[in-house]
Amino acid sequence: MMRHATASWSPVATRHRPPRTKRGVRFMEAAIVTALICASVACSGESTAPPDTGNPQVEIATSMGTLTVELMPEKAPLTVDNFLKLVDDGFYVGTVFHRVIPNFMIQAGGYDVDLAYREPPRTVVNESANGALNVRWTIAMARHSDPDSADSQFFINVADNAHLDARPDRPGYTVFGTLIAGRETAEDIELAETGPVGDKISVPLEPIVILSTRRVSGVESE
Repeated sequence: MMRHATASWSPVATRHRPPRTKRGVRFMEAAIVTALICASVACSGESTAPPDTGNPQVEIATSMGTLTVELMPEKAPLTVDNFLKLVDDGFYVGTVFHRVIPNFMIQAGGYDVDLAYREPPRTVVNESANGALNVRWTIAMARHSDPDSADSQFFINVADNAHLDARPDRPGYTVFGTLIAGRETAEDIELAETGPVGDKISVPLEPIVILSTRRVSGVESE
């Protein structure tokens, strides 16, 4: 999962679920799958406030709507700590979703609206062997081929991506939270029109900007 190179993540990234190209199709499916989508966390509806489970929750306001993620400090303590420090420092404000692949993932946290690289303050060790899987609506860290090279860039899985999970013979991509509100916004981002921009591929042609990030639950780091 390269961060600022042009190579694609994996050939498996071309896997497809049935196409979800129109909002109306999603609405028709919603009556059937609502019970599955609304699992143990909040439903995808924008009007339902996320429950306070005691885990840190972060609101990511974007130019297309708001996303709320609940983090998993018990599964990925170092990754969660790094992400919260970046949130508290305002690192993500002004960055964009720079890589969007339907039926795969939406990635952000490394480039500004001009696609200038934003240098992260640190890296974090890989915690992918934590039992948390890259299933739909989870948030995970992007990285280079070096397993311990994750820094600021994250992605939200918009499909089940088992090929990104850790295996006995290799590390995976660290899952550290779940999208608990704003799933319709995530789908809108997923379906944004994209194309090549400079040396990057699958870039939204209309910038999708992170306007603000803030904790909505959980104690702030000291």
